[in-house]
Amino acid sequence: MLIPKFFTTIQGYSRDQFTRDLIAGVIVGIVALPLAIAFAIASGLPPERGLYTAIVAGFLVSLLGGSRVQIGGPTGAFVVIVSGIVQQYGVDGLVVATLMAGFIVIAFGVFRLGAAIKFIPYPVTIGFTSGIALIIFSSQIRDLLGLDMAAVPSAFVPKWDAYVRAFDTVNPWALAVAVATLAIIVVWPRVSTRIPGPFVALIVTTLLAQLLHLPVETIGARFGAIHAGVPHPSIPHLSLPIIRALAGPAFTIALLASIESLLSAVVADGMIGGRHRSNMELVAQGVANVASPLFGGMPATGAIARTATNVKNGGRTPVAGMTHAVTLLLITLFFGRWAALIPLATLAGVLVVVAFHMSEWRTFVSEFRAPKSDVAVLVTTFLLTVLVDLTVAIEVGMVLAAFLFMRRMAEVTNISVLTHEFTDPVDDFEHDPNAVRRREIPEGVQVYEITGPFFFGAAEMFKDRVGRIAGKPRVLIIRLRHVPAIDSTGLHALRELIHRSRREGMLVILSDVHAQPVVALERAGLYDELGEENIHGNIDDALNRARQHLGLEPVQRPADATPTVARESKDSLTRRS
Repeated sequence: MLIPKFFTTIQGYSRDQFTRDLIAGVIVGIVALPLAIAFAIASGLPPERGLYTAIVAGFLVSLLGGSRVQIGGPTGAFVVIVSGIVQQYGVDGLVVATLMAGFIVIAFGVFRLGAAIKFIPYPVTIGFTSGIALIIFSSQIRDLLGLDMAAVPSAFVPKWDAYVRAFDTVNPWALAVAVATLAIIVVWPRVSTRIPGPFVALIVTTLLAQLLHLPVETIGARFGAIHAGVPHPSIPHLSLPIIRALAGPAFTIALLASIESLLSAVVADGMIGGRHRSNMELVAQGVANVASPLFGGMPATGAIARTATNVKNGGRTPVAGMTHAVTLLLITLFFGRWAALIPLATLAGVLVVVAFHMSEWRTFVSEFRAPKSDVAVLVTTFLLTVLVDLTVAIEVGMVLAAFLFMRRMAEVTNISVLTHEFTDPVDDFEHDPNAVRRREIPEGVQVYEITGPFFFGAAEMFKDRVGRIAGKPRVLIIRLRHVPAIDSTGLHALRELIHRSRREGMLVILSDVHAQPVVALERAGLYDELGEENIHGNIDDALNRARQHLGLEPVQRPADATPTVARESKDSLTRRS
């Protein structure tokens, strides 16, 4: 349902709730101030771009979103991809990539892909999130220690090599400011939970640095004066080569924005006992990422920490999120120029705390107790994020997870011969009246049973097992009662079996065929190729068809057999599909 939560929550809106939303919005706006500036600087952008993002995207996400309490804005997840785009394509390239990503996310929502994005494997999500956290921490070492470095390499290993070489230039005053920032953030919640610790640390350390004239680098010293006005919208230059070059980064931004926003919305649902509209949330995130770069911003998504702060302080409707954006706008307009005095060591301390919480190291470590295939996906995604590229990490992680899933599905699909060896489990014989062991199998007939989805992961196993048929039976029955679905590779394996069997004088009969396989057989032409008389809904009819082919008398169904649902006609199934 593509209806923003704002329009449903505003009905019956009370003055008391407005007061709570107003207070929560102001507090979240104060929390967002240092984070917005820090994320922009960590991404290689001027600090005001982070503020513009929090203002524009934050307002639109709340106004149009599918969550009651979601707070949108810049987050740490984008630092890696944004800094890479800025280094390679410049700020104009970032604007184009963010615009493209916005339209992609809108398409995700319009085409109802909100639920599908939730199926991204958990090891992939934890792997790249923890990798991003490590990269954010690594990017702050220069400012955390006040190292005298002209430039910092972008790659992880060369970056740490450069840090080691410049270690003798540590600025003790910068380190002291960073340690003070960390201490305030950790200790302040014991004093007050209403006023956010990062904001207190920013005010205290900035005042100390200015009053004591500490020799530490500030935002103004590195980036110059901060433009405190509201930017005018501007449309970037677009061309086919630029769009083609930025397609990969744009898709990565879109995927990250979608994952982060829906994860945040799910967390918020658990805190307020609500239910978000995932597709509407994606549309809102897409619109926010289209508008943000037009007003000088960067990519945005749902921010879990700020959303949680909103809920804890009484915010229950999108009005709180809109208030947070307005609060940031007022701070930017009236106090923005003072942001140039903030020490970079302070922002580094704030981001170190963000990276620590983002790393989810306890979850990361606990994942090593998961199956080895999940551990392989986790470690691969993490290492590729840190050492190569986030885009590559997500792509390889998803592909690896898909291959491992297919292998698992192939392992749960079993092909067993039920004739002569009687491999039906004893429990099946005792409790299943349709077990093959209860039937009289004519001489010259072999029964194979496939258990599980018959798709390309199991097709090779099927060909291998059937290829070793002993004794060249005159009739081969393939029982499919536990096959809910079959794909084109499975159909191809069946077709090969039918052709080979005919050359060798064997009749192939399918038994216990479900609806989806019947439709698939018909569409592939195998239904007519086999003949309707050779496709049956239960094992007794299939065995009687085998007896007919062998010139034997048919046998009645056993008295204790459970009636099997008859296979529907080909025409009725085809019409339904």
